[in-house]
Amino acid sequence: MGATRENAGAGAAAAIIPPSWEKAAESIARRGSTAPPPIAVICGPKNSGKSTFSRYLINTLLPRYKKVGYLDTDVGQPDFFLPGCLSIHVIDEYISDLMNWRIKSPDRCYFFGDVSSKRDPQAYLGQVTSLYDYFLEEHYKFNEKEALPLIINTPGWVKGTGYDLLVEILKYIGPTHVVQIRISAESKNLPTGAFWLDGEDYGLLDLIDIYSARTDFNNQSVLTRKDAGTLRDRRLFEYFKLCFPSDLDIKANRDLAFALASLCPYEVPFSRIKVKHLHCQVPNTEVFHSLNATIVGLAIDSGERPLSCTQQCVGLGIVRGIDIKKDRIYVLTPVPIHDLQKVDLLLQGFIEIPTGFLQVRRCLSPYMATNVLHKLPVKDV
Repeated sequence: MGATRENAGAGAAAAIIPPSWEKAAESIARRGSTAPPPIAVICGPKNSGKSTFSRYLINTLLPRYKKVGYLDTDVGQPDFFLPGCLSIHVIDEYISDLMNWRIKSPDRCYFFGDVSSKRDPQAYLGQVTSLYDYFLEEHYKFNEKEALPLIINTPGWVKGTGYDLLVEILKYIGPTHVVQIRISAESKNLPTGAFWLDGEDYGLLDLIDIYSARTDFNNQSVLTRKDAGTLRDRRLFEYFKLCFPSDLDIKANRDLAFALASLCPYEVPFSRIKVKHLHCQVPNTEVFHSLNATIVGLAIDSGERPLSCTQQCVGLGIVRGIDIKKDRIYVLTPVPIHDLQKVDLLLQGFIEIPTGFLQVRRCLSPYMATNVLHKLPVKDV
């Protein structure tokens, strides 16, 4: 691969940027001035460097376009938001640290409710295509100067159903560029060429093949399943830490667990909200009990009947408790009050509260209590 260049912010681990990556990013950014902005799909197996390249591509596009659209389709390891979510972002700041994740508020978000699309492939595909349509309508107008380029980062699940979903996404989007990152274990890579077009002429599409910037050990996945779970828990830790002032000393799960257990929750009347269980059915008599001590998507009902899979989500919340007698649900969330007031739908999936949030002595299960919360002062939504 030749010499490499390092790119990192102060104090951050350096990202290795090979010359082939630089050349690929520059070729996308140099798209002709009369052509519409690029729509680039980044694909490849797990741990090949898709997220790092996508962030590097953002930085390469920013000097020309000032803003860059980013469609994150990886519900397990998202780049800028939370596990279980699909989101569109508009990025207008240079990313100084290409290696590490940080929260960015999405332009639009859907709550899928699981860390893998295999739970409901059709719902997943519906959310991806809906977010893409939203981007086209809001940010990709050929005859206007404010049209933005779009980067689409895809999951590393590229076999079986994961492959089929990627094919459907590529067919629907019809990108201007497809960047395929390959690793040394050839059996784990995607087919070469425009594999989703079944031999059809792909016209002006630019196909770019590059290799991972790092060599994996014995052709094994660098990120283990345990590591992936730890990263998801860390994302949730950083998100729910936003419930508190930035100067509050919260460094570990134990600190956050105590802080959340003592935080004044929002009080939500049952009559104000609907509940939708994703990927499962729950008896009507158990709907609200099933919410207790869970992470839920805070969504806005689109008015469609039956409820579709594309209700806009403004963030996540922890159901702190249920008081059946008072007809109340108690919710902890960092979502600002002006957005929270729009929420009329709770989406329950399979995103679990990290166990580290619960393992606090003398307060072992702070989220399970149902008879204590009504004695606390609460913030009424």
